[in-house]
Amino acid sequence: MGQEGDGAMKTFGDAITFIGHNLSFLLDKTGQQLELSGAAIGVSLVIAIPIGLWLGHIHRGAWFAISVSNVGRALPSLGVIAIGLAIFGLGFVNVLVALVVLALPPLLTNAYVAIDGVDREVVEAARGMGMSPLQILLRVELPLGLPLLFAGIRTAAVYVVATATIASLAGGEGLGDIIFNQASYRLPGVVAAAIWVSALALAVEGAFALLQRLVTPAGLRHRVPGIGPAGKPVDIG
Repeated sequence: MGQEGDGAMKTFGDAITFIGHNLSFLLDKTGQQLELSGAAIGVSLVIAIPIGLWLGHIHRGAWFAISVSNVGRALPSLGVIAIGLAIFGLGFVNVLVALVVLALPPLLTNAYVAIDGVDREVVEAARGMGMSPLQILLRVELPLGLPLLFAGIRTAAVYVVATATIASLAGGEGLGDIIFNQASYRLPGVVAAAIWVSALALAVEGAFALLQRLVTPAGLRHRVPGIGPAGKPVDIG
């Protein structure tokens, strides 16, 4: 046990040394990973948010949100990439599609629940003031549901940034280029990249948690999943 522990500590020390000696290289790979992640989240937002807001506004389609959430969780990202190889081939687009599939469930689910859960009395009061359905959605329901909506974005962002590591398996770029290439970077490089990915995911989590708190009124923070001790995203599946 002592020798195994010493070996693990030596590997960890070598990994830290690798980070120190290859910081610019790691930052370059991080930029590639964040570029892919940002594109995937952007595409997912364009697809999921309008659908979720509309379904929540009309209070219909819960089955659709639940189905998308369950299917998205059931499909492994590597499986989606493998299927995509026959359609898109190797490269950025194939991995982008897999990450979009991963990000859609929390975005769609939270968008739906955020709007569907707005107090009906508040909506009726806005309707009584003569607001149109679009005005009610944009000026009443969306502001009240924004914290919960942002919780879904936060969850999706962490999922995507961490999973984007597999991009290198399908011709993409990022930190996975190091993790899946032990022959070139040796075990210390692989461990260093894994540590870096973990730190990156934690940094993204922290940044979005701060943003989520900023968009959440103080009186609502105890009611929003992901704000405070619970720290859990919405789940209707």
